[in-house]
Amino acid sequence: MDTIRLKALAKINLSLDVLSKLDNGYHELLMIMQSINLHDTIIIKRTIDPTIKISTNKAWLPTNHKNIAYKAAELFLKETNISGGVYIDILKRIPISAGLAGGSTDAATVLVGLNKLCKTNLTKKDLMSIGIKIGADVPFCILRGTALAEGIGEKLTILPSVTPTNILLAKPNVSVSTKSIFKEIVIGNIIVHPNTSKIILGIKTKDTNLIYNNMHNVLETITTVRHPQILEIKKEMLDLGAINSLMSGSGPTVFGVFEDKQECILAGEKIKKKFSLKEVFATTTYLPNNRKGK
Repeated sequence: MDTIRLKALAKINLSLDVLSKLDNGYHELLMIMQSINLHDTIIIKRTIDPTIKISTNKAWLPTNHKNIAYKAAELFLKETNISGGVYIDILKRIPISAGLAGGSTDAATVLVGLNKLCKTNLTKKDLMSIGIKIGADVPFCILRGTALAEGIGEKLTILPSVTPTNILLAKPNVSVSTKSIFKEIVIGNIIVHPNTSKIILGIKTKDTNLIYNNMHNVLETITTVRHPQILEIKKEMLDLGAINSLMSGSGPTVFGVFEDKQECILAGEKIKKKFSLKEVFATTTYLPNNRKGK
């Protein structure tokens, strides 16, 4: 096997809390992260030519060392002393700079794919150790499923899978720099924190109301000042029948949780038209194969 085709899954945050600012400039986080079935498609091929080449369906996406998938391939080959090169084709669907880990999941999938192609037999933990050198969300994108994330996001505790749920994603026609949002955080100004333990209890007892009614993201108060349309979209999702709605990550993507699939799709059509949005997706929460029925 010299070619592999894989799905790179997006993620949402069921909660996002910032606990403190660390001495290294990063922030200590407490989050519940959830993979969803919106995905990019990654095709990886080993080559004799010792270079890394990337192609993509998006003209604006870099195909050099500025692409995080390129960095992942470069680091993997270095860490494993594998000779030869890699060709990577990225079919991009996940919006970028959107709070959905669109870049991180591509990098994670490249690491997973190269591990299979090169038969290096690295464990998931080994791959996650490489991934954290690329980005804080990469380890979770390797792990997938439902997890509690601590530290800067690299300390992961697997949680039981959530009941498959309809998720509507709506991204305002703007992009958000995660770094710029975190620069504006003042810990003392965070008044409302998520009740993370309640959400975990809801996940463990499969009480979807307990999960989704307690969703909260402390970064919303920062990002929505810049982009107030986020709040308008959240309200519209609730008016159209969402159980709850939240901004994912540092934004600007808003997601809504819907019980009914058709209601979710119809809400997406209405929101796309009302706000003239380019990127609206109806999807579902991801259920890992090895956790079905558990």
